[in-house]
Amino acid sequence: MSAVRASLKRFGFPRWTSSLTWKALAFITVMCCGLAALLGALVHVSVTHRTVSDARSRALVRLDEAVRAYEAGSRLPPNAGMDTRGLPKALRELAVSGRRGTMVDVVDGYPTMWAAAPADGRALAVRIDYSQGAATIENLDRAILGSSALAIGATLAVGALGVTGVTRRLRTTSQVARRISAGDLDARVGDPRTTDPARYRDEVAAVAAALDTMASTLQRKLLSEQRFTADVAHELRTPLTGLHAAAELLPAGRPTEMVRDRVAALRTLTEDLLEISRLDAGSERLDLDAIRLGRLAERVAANASGDTVIRVVEDACVETDRRRLERVLGNLVANAHKHGGPPVVLTVEGSVVAVRDHGNGFPDYVVAEGPQRFRTEGSAKGHGLGLTIAVGQAEVLGARLAFSNAPDGGALAVLRLRVGGG
Repeated sequence: MSAVRASLKRFGFPRWTSSLTWKALAFITVMCCGLAALLGALVHVSVTHRTVSDARSRALVRLDEAVRAYEAGSRLPPNAGMDTRGLPKALRELAVSGRRGTMVDVVDGYPTMWAAAPADGRALAVRIDYSQGAATIENLDRAILGSSALAIGATLAVGALGVTGVTRRLRTTSQVARRISAGDLDARVGDPRTTDPARYRDEVAAVAAALDTMASTLQRKLLSEQRFTADVAHELRTPLTGLHAAAELLPAGRPTEMVRDRVAALRTLTEDLLEISRLDAGSERLDLDAIRLGRLAERVAANASGDTVIRVVEDACVETDRRRLERVLGNLVANAHKHGGPPVVLTVEGSVVAVRDHGNGFPDYVVAEGPQRFRTEGSAKGHGLGLTIAVGQAEVLGARLAFSNAPDGGALAVLRLRVGGG
């Protein structure tokens, strides 16, 4: 499964979450609010300018009439007078200084448009009712706010439907990617947009199609590898049995011992290949039993090819498959003796069992990606199949097997068992 995870990582499939929906909706909201504010401001400024201009024009016309009446000595028209009460101070000072001007102010609670002109050192002013213009602007502002809120709500609703549909498809794709990474190579997105040319194919469908294609390719390659491993192991088994029988008939001597030793190594390798093929096929079944880890560690150390130090910090009883657990620990200890340096220490601390040597440590690829079959680094001898089998059997047990290098040197393999069962 390490090859599957490495392939998914290279393809760069992220973990999509619903935060994308909220980010998209927040972006839509900000854009809608900004657009509504811009359009509302433009409409408000335009209508206000026109309304004020109309009122100012009418006020100036009335002011011209008042000036002519004042100069003719006639009676001033209604709402006109000298230094009228309520005339804004700034407008009064402008008129007294010899200039004309207009200004909107509130008089007795009503909006009023004032116009003033100089008259013998005083201010001749007229006023007209500006309530209708002010009401028009107020009603316009309410209409802008209401229509903007309605437009934003409608846009958010439509955007939410669209974005939710996209994120749902992305979430489905990420879930399928995680299932493939976990080993379910039959998982597929199955987006109809990737299989029906008549339907619109968008970027999400392209990602789903790429994932399905990748899964199919990985599945074919892994199945081919599994079949090859199983076929090779089965084909070797028969001639090896005959070779082993023939080696037993050879006369005693150093050459015979060498032949028997190589035949035994070849038989072990064949059995390892068969075990890997069974693990790949997922045909392994657990035979659960209550096991005291301290005793099991002592038995593994006794069967090891070298001296192994046993440390039981905290003994524990777990329910697991005795044969498989012994196989995992035996392979880890054997690998430590073969590729590491003494002393090899087997530590039991509750449901956690650690195997450590004091050699050069694991290669970087083992720490980063896990063991790989027959892989070597430069002139190194590699790690054969022992660690690969240990990882496969640990997965069958439902345990976690991690590889690292100790800070002060040496390889460290830590097996974390589930208390109460595999």
